[in-house]
Amino acid sequence: MTATMSSTKARAALRTSARFSAELLLIFAMLAVSLWLLGRMWSVVWPLVVGLLLTTLTWPLARFLRRHGWKPALAASAVTVLSLLVAGGVVALIAVPVASQSGELTDGVVEGIQKLRDWASGPPLNIGDDDITKAMDSAVARAQDGLGSMVTTVITGVSTIVNGVVTAVLALFLMFFFLKDGPRFLPWLARQLPGRLATDIPTVAARGWATLGSFVRSQAAVGLLDAVLIGLGLWVVGVPLVLPLAVLTFVSAFVPIIGALFAGFVAVLIALVFNGLTDALIVLAIIIAVQQLEGNVFQPMIQSRGLGLHAAVILLAVTLGGSLAGIVGSLLAVPIAALIAVVWNYVREQLSEPSQEPEPVPEG
Repeated sequence: MTATMSSTKARAALRTSARFSAELLLIFAMLAVSLWLLGRMWSVVWPLVVGLLLTTLTWPLARFLRRHGWKPALAASAVTVLSLLVAGGVVALIAVPVASQSGELTDGVVEGIQKLRDWASGPPLNIGDDDITKAMDSAVARAQDGLGSMVTTVITGVSTIVNGVVTAVLALFLMFFFLKDGPRFLPWLARQLPGRLATDIPTVAARGWATLGSFVRSQAAVGLLDAVLIGLGLWVVGVPLVLPLAVLTFVSAFVPIIGALFAGFVAVLIALVFNGLTDALIVLAIIIAVQQLEGNVFQPMIQSRGLGLHAAVILLAVTLGGSLAGIVGSLLAVPIAALIAVVWNYVREQLSEPSQEPEPVPEG
């Protein structure tokens, strides 16, 4: 006998699906409005995010000083000054050796350009000096014709640099205030919120803070691993300026995609200038291998352990963040995914019913 569909159950299922769809659309609309407001306030939000990330990196030292009797303002000032000194030391560690060999670098670049011209003039390209001169004249003419766009590009670049400096200064000041007054924030927040929010929001904020700390530490571990492996590879090949290049690799690990490309380009360029094309290709192969291991093995494994996220989730989050917001999206994708997981786990804890264990059966 063929079973017939119940009209009552079908209407109930349709009503449930319609209600669920309407609620989902409202949630998406709320998210869209929130993202729009975030974009409008980005000039304030971005320094705040950078300041929080810097604070998670420097808070262990400030906490150590506070536990040993230092005043909060003094501990925050000392850690801020020490951070500036470390940043200046890193810049000096990279710049001084490069400046000391700037003459050799210049000669090597000129020699490399000459070798490239000699290679281009031979088979199979057979590009002569006249062709190169014509190409340069054509490039100059195009540059003159597009002078307006060049000026616009330069102005845009200067504006970007100025915005970066302003963001760095604001983030530094915010880091100082977070180090100084951070422990008082959650009690103050609990006093401002009514009812159950006074418990829920500070708890989620504390868990989110711990998650951000895990993210920064895991990113530093990944950068250190990259610097060691690439530095060893450069040392084995015999490339000069190994220490500055290793430091540059570690620092650039905190800037996704562009940082790795920039550090790799510098290493390959120096290998090409000082050691020749063969060693430059070897260095390129080493960098590609290390970056593939870091992006597909080391980073997902280390961050999945520290953040409580699966490695596949981290890979998908970085891909989605990069497609939506470029470099900034790639940088913030993993901590945002971890914070979402923190909120979800807390909500699930609050909504779950307490398990009822069966009463033990008395013996006999």
